[in-house]
Amino acid sequence: MSFIKDFSNFVREQGVVGLAVGLAIGLQASGAVSAIVDNFIDPLVGLLLNGTDLSSISTTITRGGEELVFGWGTILNALITLVATAFVIFFVVDKSGLTKLDKKKGDK
Repeated sequence: MSFIKDFSNFVREQGVVGLAVGLAIGLQASGAVSAIVDNFIDPLVGLLLNGTDLSSISTTITRGGEELVFGWGTILNALITLVATAFVIFFVVDKSGLTKLDKKKGDK
């Protein structure tokens, strides 16, 4: 019985439920933002780069008969997705007033 009580206290005191909800919302936001980046932002960037697919941009270095490919377009795409996801989550949390719920009882 002590284990169940300790576990229950852990869940309540450490905010595990809130963490789980935040993780679920974050995953869904990430999926939505990825769709926006893949279907809206990437084509716009491609248009600015004369039709070049962002994920196909790379640099190849040949040394000693071996090719080393740096796919920096894919990295740039991932960074755009990361920044867009962070912006969407910030906007939702900030504009919905959820930051007020995160204040501890002693904070003002």
